[in-house]
Amino acid sequence: MEYRVEELAQAVGIRVDTLRFYQARGLVPPPERRGRVAVYGTPHLERLQRVRELQREGFSLAQIARIVNREARDDHELLTALAREKVGERTLTRAELASESGVPEAMLRAVESAGLIEPVFVDGEDRFGESELEMTRAAMVLLESGFPLQTLLAHAVDHAQHVQELCDASIELFDEHVRNRTDDADVTEIFQALLPKVTRLVALHFQRTLVNRALNRLRGKDEHHALRAALEATENARLEVEVGWR
Repeated sequence: MEYRVEELAQAVGIRVDTLRFYQARGLVPPPERRGRVAVYGTPHLERLQRVRELQREGFSLAQIARIVNREARDDHELLTALAREKVGERTLTRAELASESGVPEAMLRAVESAGLIEPVFVDGEDRFGESELEMTRAAMVLLESGFPLQTLLAHAVDHAQHVQELCDASIELFDEHVRNRTDDADVTEIFQALLPKVTRLVALHFQRTLVNRALNRLRGKDEHHALRAALEATENARLEVEVGWR
């Protein structure tokens, strides 16, 4: 079946400018050109329906672009599991996130522009998951402790870049050594089992490295006895990292 741009947008239930926005983001392939007329077909309709489905499951447009352009096998269960981990059972508007975290909306937009939090597009609006709420609450504690905002943001952006590179490498490892060598029915279960272990491993390594380097800096100094004692207590304490599958 063939569609003009207006007909295709109507069939999917979106506006023409939304369809063109999706196409500009690489979510939908370009139409066939017949003179000055753009003609779309059934594959375009199916792709748009898939994009809308992934949006309802909580994926961001950047994630959707990667999924629809690489989707070569049926990973629906794993994709759904990823979406639930990304969003959680509950989502919040930007105003709700600001209210519950205590972070002003203007600051949230700055953090979002820096790529530190990323909304998902659900039912026509940007929504944020429970993980973003936890992150912004933790950031407020740091700010209230006296850390300057601009310096904290700069460190966070630098950290995020390294984390993204590490995560991309980890995904490649998972694909090569687990996903591509495991029955589809078992992949999601394995992923769910590994995620909290990997998260705890990263958190423990960061805490141990931070504490050890702080103690090394304090060695040989007579001042800051209370801080040194606190660091030593932290080093000996057990770090609790809760990663519940939502």
